[in-house]
Amino acid sequence: MSLRLGLVIGFLVVVFGGVFGWQAFVAHMTDQFIASYEPPPVTVAATQVTREEWQPKISAVGGLHAIQGVEISSETPGKVVSLDFASGSSVSAGDLLVQLDATAEEAQLRALNAELVSARLDYERAKGLAKTKAVSQAQLDKAQSELDRLEAKVEEQLALIAKKSIRAPFSGELGIRQVNLGEFLSPGTPIVSLQSLNPIYTNFMLPERYLNEIAVDQTIEVSVAAFPDRVFSGTVTAISPKLEETTRNVRLQATLDNPDFSLRPGMFARVYVHVEGDPFVLTIPRTAVTYNPYGDSVFVIEGDGEDLTVLRMTITTGRDIDGRVEVVSGLVEGQRIVDTGHLKLRNGQKIKIDNSVELPQIVEAQ
Repeated sequence: MSLRLGLVIGFLVVVFGGVFGWQAFVAHMTDQFIASYEPPPVTVAATQVTREEWQPKISAVGGLHAIQGVEISSETPGKVVSLDFASGSSVSAGDLLVQLDATAEEAQLRALNAELVSARLDYERAKGLAKTKAVSQAQLDKAQSELDRLEAKVEEQLALIAKKSIRAPFSGELGIRQVNLGEFLSPGTPIVSLQSLNPIYTNFMLPERYLNEIAVDQTIEVSVAAFPDRVFSGTVTAISPKLEETTRNVRLQATLDNPDFSLRPGMFARVYVHVEGDPFVLTIPRTAVTYNPYGDSVFVIEGDGEDLTVLRMTITTGRDIDGRVEVVSGLVEGQRIVDTGHLKLRNGQKIKIDNSVELPQIVEAQ
């Protein structure tokens, strides 16, 4: 029994010893392979940090607003008896747009005029009699008061009738008609939009750090998506004296000439404010920059010949114009950096440069 037990124990020792020994051997060989393995170079496209002449500008986004814009509406109730404009037409200040029915108001005016004539005769008669003391001063004053009251009522009625004729308050371009002939309008019912388009405003905001670089009459440039090949020029006409408490931004307003009405209220605008400064800046392609919430970076190429590696470098970026990005700090002129092919790179990674191959670009972090 003891011999059999000893044989079993010896067999188990041999089996488990072989298993653990094999695992140790495999682990040792794996470590040796990993230590000696060198991944193949990653193919990338390269570029250089270059110095370019850029007009010093501050970039911002804003919106376009009419110098004057209003929704024409009715002040008094009434039925539309005539529409004297066409949607999208140009009008001058004072042009009649809509005529409301004023039949009842005009009849009331005729009745008031008749009472006014009678009151004026009564006053003149009392005035003559007062000279002979035939009527008292109190009676004369009462006649004068009645005459004044009726004159005021006539003026009030004339103003009410005038409101039945809805006119353009200023010259501009009309929008789309929102009422129909014969429709009854309540006070405040929108009729049509009227916008003065030339010139036109753009309102935008800048961080407070730029406050000492901006002033009234500075030149600005505006681009809009509707006309990507055009640049619209204008000047800063107003700077808000108060900064926004939540964002610490200052609000600005600029005025642009718009003779052909290309710019319309409500458009999104990209604004560039011309400022004083060094026109020569370091730039790199936008594709070379890896954007992250914790900072922007590029891969700098180190080494010579075929022994090339990369090093991630944190940089400070500035303006972004036509696919190129201004480098404020972190790089020097002439440095080689990776343009495209960032996806598989890490610090110390060996690379191979091939600018003839279109490589996948890294996705910007949002």
